[in-house]
Parts: sequence; C-alpha cells; structure tokens
Amino acid sequence: MKPSEKKEYLAAIRARYHRAGKREKKTILDEFCLVCEYNRKYAIRVLKNVSSKVHKLHRNNPGRPSKYHDPIIFDVLHKIWLVMNLPCSKRLKAALPFWLPYYEQFFKIIIHPRQMTLLLGISASTIDRLLKHLRASSHKWGLSTTKPGSLLKRHIPIATDQWDESRPGYLEADTVAHCGTSADGTFVFTINCIDMATTWREQRATFGKGELGVLKALKDIELSLPFRIKGFDCDNGSEFLNWHLLKYFTHRKNPVKFTRSRPYKKNDNAHVEEKNWTLVRQYIGYQRMAQPHLADELNALYTSEWRMMMNYFIPSTKLLEKRREGEKIIKRYDVPKTPYQRVMEHSMIVPKTKRKLKQIFESLNPFVLQRAVEKKIKHLVIQAEPLPQFVRKQVTKK
Repeated sequence: MKPSEKKEYLAAIRARYHRAGKREKKTILDEFCLVCEYNRKYAIRVLKNVSSKVHKLHRNNPGRPSKYHDPIIFDVLHKIWLVMNLPCSKRLKAALPFWLPYYEQFFKIIIHPRQMTLLLGISASTIDRLLKHLRASSHKWGLSTTKPGSLLKRHIPIATDQWDESRPGYLEADTVAHCGTSADGTFVFTINCIDMATTWREQRATFGKGELGVLKALKDIELSLPFRIKGFDCDNGSEFLNWHLLKYFTHRKNPVKFTRSRPYKKNDNAHVEEKNWTLVRQYIGYQRMAQPHLADELNALYTSEWRMMMNYFIPSTKLLEKRREGEKIIKRYDVPKTPYQRVMEHSMIVPKTKRKLKQIFESLNPFVLQRAVEKKIKHLVIQAEPLPQFVRKQVTKK
C-alpha cells in the first residue's frame, strides 16, 4: 500500500476508532495493523492523534451511566461534608448512617428511598470524585508554649509504647494555646485528652496554665468519661509535671499510671498531638483569647454540644500497623468509627454504661448540635483578638 493510500485509510477509520467501544477498538486496530503493516504500538499512537473536530465526537458506547449524577444526592453529600468540617471521604462515608436519618427533618427535604440506598452504599472513591472540584475552594472553619517541668521528672516514668494500650481508660493529654502570635501574658489554654482504646475525646479550657486550674479541669474530665481512668500520659510541661497532679493520680485507692513522654519527642504522644489540630485548631482557630471570661464560654461549649457531636457523630480512624518496606512506610488503618461506636463495641465497658450512652445518643440530632457549636464558636471568635493580616493569610492556606 502506498503512503498516500495509508493516509486516506487512516483518515477513514480514525473517527470510527474514537467512537468505538473497547472491543470494537481492538478489531479496528487488528485490521489497521494488518492492512498497513504497522507495529501495534505505533498504530495506537497514530490513531490517537486526532483533530479538534474528531475530539468533539462522542463515543457510541461510553460505558455505564453514573448512578450518582443526581443533584439531590450531590446536595446531601455537600451539605453533610460542610457541616462536618470537610472530613476525608472515608470518614464521611462512615458518618453518613448517623447523619442521614436527621437530614430530612432538619432541612425539610424528602429523600427518595432509592437515593437513600445509594447514599448509604456510596464508596469513598465516588465521594472523592463528586466533591473533587469543591475541595480547592472550601476552607475549614501556632506557637509552642510548653514550659519545662523539670523538678518531678525523676518521679514520673517515661513511656513510649502507649499506642499498644487496648483497654479503655488510658489517656494522652496535651495543651493547646489560644495565644495568637504572642506567648506573652496570660491567655486561654485548651486541655485536650484522648482515650487511646476508644478515641473518646474530652476538652476543657483554663485561663493560664496554673497547676490548680489544670487539676480542676482534669477532675471535671474524669467525671465525664464513660469509664474509669487507669493511665495518664502527658508531655514534660510544668502544667502536668507538678505535685498536685502527682498526688491526685497516685494517692488514691486505685492509683492511676502516671507517665510522661520523652522531651522533644512529640511522636510519643501521637494520639493527642494529631487531635490538637483536628479537634481544636480546625474549629477554634488561632486567635488570641486573653480575657478570663472566654475560658468560661469555651468550657460551656466543651461540656455541652461540643462533646456530644465529637464523640457521637464524628468518626475517626486508628492506626493498626506501620511498617517500612525499603524507602516506603506502609500504614494500615481500621474502618472509621465514632468514639461512641468503639465504646459500645468494647467488651470492658459495663452494660449499664452502654445503656446510658445509648439513651443519650437517641436523644441527639447532629445538625442541631452542629448549628449550636458553630454559633458559639462565632461568638468566641468575635470577642477574641484578630490575627494580623499576614498571619491570617498563612492560616487560611492550611
């Protein structure tokens, strides 16, 4: 076949090739290679080079139509995603069964049973595809202030294997400073506590890091836990390493295992360190709160709607395995679950506590809780000192 004839033949079948399905393409390609005596890979490259006119042609068999190209399904996913403060697709998928039963009541919208079935069966990768174009334009709603507490270091042992603890009641604790761009003076701190077995989370606010104020906050946290505290692990800050806290945990009928991390090794407290960002910074922000009454208002939030929403309706994952293969670090996580789910599934939680938690869960509406949390946070942010403009731009990029 002459080169000119090959060009005419190519022009004749190229459009047909791009409209064809997978099986038809194979047949056309076999025929093209046989007639023109081309190498198969070269033939594929030649057929792929198309003009703008051919680009506009639609394939006769584009594949199975998507079930999720439904504006109602997209709207439901989008609203719940925004209300939950932009979680990843796996956590959003795990949270949908908890949030969807209240969606119709809150937004006064009826979801067809078929749409409800599709939403409950949607995969994480499909959620990523549907929300992909919104991630870049959507935004989520520091300074180190740890003063070394060296006097009691030899009395409090170092623990580096706390992540192996599977029994509920072993807490990791840290403080989050609401100091803005300056650590001078006195301001509000959030004490963040995470249970390693169930991921149950409790936060309390204190004005300054006084030993008695921190002790009072931890006593209140202990009363709110659905299990007895067995261990307490913290960093080397003076707010934790003091005689008041040591006596409180060790001088009791059932002493609490009081341990600390290695200095300058944040990974020793990895469970709570990562939650400082996801549970506090993403919601409260970086503004400076230097007025004492803001600690009281923050506690009013932490002890009511906040803890209910975070523990009953916001799922999280737990790291099950971490290993190195050559240059890669392979991490394996469990299925995202809420702290409430993990507590209900744990065999060491007594049935009486589970019944009480279930009664509380059945009385809650996540959309009402989120609306109240958002309203209180806005009121706090208005009263806090605003960040400088250059810092605000850096924070919003995160």
